[in-house]
Amino acid sequence: MTTPYPNYISPEGFAKLRAEYDHLLGVERPAIVEVVSWAAGNGDRSENGDYLYGRERMREIDFQLKRLSKKMKDAKVVDARQQPDKDRVYFGATITIADEDDNHRTVTIVGNDETDVDAGRIGWGSPIARALRGAAVGDLRRVRLPAGEKEYEVMTIAYPA
Repeated sequence: MTTPYPNYISPEGFAKLRAEYDHLLGVERPAIVEVVSWAAGNGDRSENGDYLYGRERMREIDFQLKRLSKKMKDAKVVDARQQPDKDRVYFGATITIADEDDNHRTVTIVGNDETDVDAGRIGWGSPIARALRGAAVGDLRRVRLPAGEKEYEVMTIAYPA
């Protein structure tokens, strides 16, 4: 399944994916292989909990490694500090927006794998991020959300120094 937008990710987000991959491959998987090898030597595998659990956990780790490998392969690392046009909203921008009721909200547009709504980090492919792309301070943007349509005004735009 391909997405209609690039899989942008920040250098920090990519480093986290790489660290998770390296931990699974270099620490967790070898430990599970050791347990499975030991358990296999204990005889009847059909009733050996260590063996059965270890094999299941190894399949989970292999699946996660494959998923992380694909994400890293498809990722396009973008350093927001290098953004040439800092007057418009692009990947990595921190934007303060105001809705019709003058409620202000500050969000940072990050890669979809880095999303943390509670911390104000919204994914590049989210409805709000898609609506805000290319906006300048003072622009009004209409967003279709599950709760209905809302209009936001861009109040400020900032990029990391």
